[in-house]
Amino acid sequence: MVFVLIGVLCVVLRLGGWVQFHQDDLWAWVIVLSPFALAAAWWAWADASGLTQRKAMQSMDERKAARREQQMEALGQFRPGKKKR
Repeated sequence: MVFVLIGVLCVVLRLGGWVQFHQDDLWAWVIVLSPFALAAAWWAWADASGLTQRKAMQSMDERKAARREQQMEALGQFRPGKKKR
């Protein structure tokens, strides 16, 4: 997400005429658009390595644990500050 934000900022600065990244117009656009290529490479790596799936599973496990704790509290069977007997 950071690469996308940097890319959008570079495009806005380039199109607004506030910053000149390079003398040659082709290289200027290569510099401006490179964060988008880096973002695509990062997302491809994250999906291929399983990082995205691991984070999704961890988030789901945390939600399940919180929901179970809330249900146990509602039943009066579990209080976070007390030990179970």
